[in-house]
Amino acid sequence: MNTTLQILHWLAGFIVLAEALNKLERTAPFAPNLSTHKRVVDGLKAMAWTLLALGGAGAIAPSFFGLLSVQPGDVAILVHQSPSFAETAVLVGFAVLIVRTRVKEG
Repeated sequence: MNTTLQILHWLAGFIVLAEALNKLERTAPFAPNLSTHKRVVDGLKAMAWTLLALGGAGAIAPSFFGLLSVQPGDVAILVHQSPSFAETAVLVGFAVLIVRTRVKEG
């Protein structure tokens, strides 16, 4: 079960990271001639996608650290090896919403 959970966590993290970086590229809270409301909305959107990108990156980082022979204790503050069910459920939920939106768009 733990291996399945880790694979699901990694895959969902990859999907969330890819979509977050895609959406983050489209936000422009510092663009000229924006109203205050639009600037705040874009700023909040950029903050949300940045946090989702960090979460997605945190889900896939342990596999890259393993490839680089970095010991878990060296980066313990950044990542951990075994995701909890709750963490995986949240990440998979976001990934499902992202995939659903992409399928709906065609």
